[in-house]
Amino acid sequence: MVISLNKKEQSSFASFDKHLFTKASAAAVMGITLGLVFVNLAWWISVAPEPAVYAGHPVLLRFSSYSELKMYLNETSDRLQYYYWNVRGGLPSAVTFSEFKSASVDIDFSKTNIQVEGVDEADIVKCDGEYVYLALNERNGKVLIVKAYPPEDAQVVAEIKLNGTIVGLFINKDRLIVFETEYQESPIILTGKNPIYRSQFATIRIYDVTKKANPVLKRIVSSDGWYFAARMIGDYVYLVVNQPAYLREGEVSLPVIIDDGQTKEVPATSIYYVNATDYSYGFTTIVAVNVYDGEEKPAHETFLLGANRGIYVSLSNIYLAIPRYDPDAGVEKTEVYRLRIQGSNITCEASGQVSGYILNQFSMDEYAGYFRIATTTGHVARQLGQSSSSNNVYVLDMNMTLVGKIEGLAPNERIYSARFMGSRCYLVTFKKVDPLFVISLEDPAKPTVLGKLKIPGYSDYLHPYSENLLIGIGKETVEAEEGDFAWYQGVKISLFDVSDVEHPKEVAKYIIGDRGTDSPVLRDHKALLFDKKRHLLALPVLVAEIDEAKYPKGVPANAYGDYVWQGLYIFNVTDKAITFKGRVTHLENLSDLSKSGYYFRSQYEVKRSLYIEDWLYTISDKKIKINNLSTLEPFSEVELP
Repeated sequence: MVISLNKKEQSSFASFDKHLFTKASAAAVMGITLGLVFVNLAWWISVAPEPAVYAGHPVLLRFSSYSELKMYLNETSDRLQYYYWNVRGGLPSAVTFSEFKSASVDIDFSKTNIQVEGVDEADIVKCDGEYVYLALNERNGKVLIVKAYPPEDAQVVAEIKLNGTIVGLFINKDRLIVFETEYQESPIILTGKNPIYRSQFATIRIYDVTKKANPVLKRIVSSDGWYFAARMIGDYVYLVVNQPAYLREGEVSLPVIIDDGQTKEVPATSIYYVNATDYSYGFTTIVAVNVYDGEEKPAHETFLLGANRGIYVSLSNIYLAIPRYDPDAGVEKTEVYRLRIQGSNITCEASGQVSGYILNQFSMDEYAGYFRIATTTGHVARQLGQSSSSNNVYVLDMNMTLVGKIEGLAPNERIYSARFMGSRCYLVTFKKVDPLFVISLEDPAKPTVLGKLKIPGYSDYLHPYSENLLIGIGKETVEAEEGDFAWYQGVKISLFDVSDVEHPKEVAKYIIGDRGTDSPVLRDHKALLFDKKRHLLALPVLVAEIDEAKYPKGVPANAYGDYVWQGLYIFNVTDKAITFKGRVTHLENLSDLSKSGYYFRSQYEVKRSLYIEDWLYTISDKKIKINNLSTLEPFSEVELP
């Protein structure tokens, strides 16, 4: 077996064959969603028979042979269509943090904002209390290790250069885990076959960083396809990779796993699939790797499914949400697959189905033995009478059997954000005003709307402040004079009091800029820095402001402002107020911001923020700036190579 990857180090595969339940069970992620690298890929799209569903449980099957897999793809070729997809892997955008204590030193510092405590999410900045680990992708990817604390000693101590694009990092004590994607035509020669070509690889690189100035590469594990997501639980990382399923010269390009210089093709008989109608087919491979034990072989499972809408991971389960369209009913449905994870063991255990489609990972949650999911059905239109949307919350048990539901919320609107907190669910729907719903899930069989609040604007992200307080980050809005919609304006930060569940209220708000103002936190929760103990909230913002002199007859609601500033906004947040504290920028020359438009890009764009003790660190591609956290007075800077 030979593989050419245009790298000095090559990796190989270890098959992990395990018994899986063949009853209603399943899973996989076929992610063609947010990502770091855009790849135009010719993808064959086929239509299969109707899904095999019993009592709301899609049935996961296994191919009996390679011939059956090939026949499965061949039999639908009479209605094959040709598409080009913009394939986007999961993009770690800006980072956010919560309090964390270093295991080695008693230093108070922040870490990545995650959805589930104990389930870390990959991002392009990580911190261990003394060092910052930063991924850059200006040309080929590289990782910088920066001595950050104490600030007077701040400097770059190591640089790791790679060939591809870095899409995420983890730091686990003295192990640095780097996720890299590389786009190239690489021949893979397997026994008994002609060379097959793979154009994209997702790779896990594990480094020993005991000596920070001298990182040592310990292991490389790769899979062909696109990076979709990664999680870390304890000493195990879980990588989700997607690859198109199509016939090339009459043969199916099966997924491969590469570990320790050896390459092995995933046999067709190990691949699971659902006999379901879909508009696209692709392989999803989930790989589990122990970052410390180099002798333990990577575990993996591969599925042939449709386009994944999202992934939710608890301490013991991976949930995959696969959208399906029911042509008979004319509605969308979401199939949910639960995979049990225990270290390197990945076991398909259950599957279920609900109506509608999800927004993102925060549309899903596991709590007290139940899985909860919020969905939207239908579509939203700007014209009166043309919308068909409504919203739902479903509760399923661990067998993915429906036990409770509430449907038909906020007709003609769609979900803009969702957050499950204990026995409650909070939903923000929007079309012209922002209804915040407070929903009780205390009785899983009877979800109940306790109250709702309608105010201008909407929240793209909801973050818990306390049991009865929520922070919402989104946009202010102005209703359109014509049509059934509203024009969004500047970035809005709200504080919601839900202690009176029947009458939730907005107790404080702060609006930044005019129409065109933007923040990465609107699309990625990892863009927020929040610490309740310090009353600290900070987020990167691109500010647009309208010059009213340009509009002598009055500023129209749909007018965009001109870019005037970019950097980090810092706030003091209490249970009663949101107070602007100050802001930090890396842009010395604001000429880049002088023109209005829809796109902004600068190497000095602040993307990340974190704190270590009493110091605030803001990070762009060109520098790390250190300010006093209390006064925001500048202390020093580290120029990045």
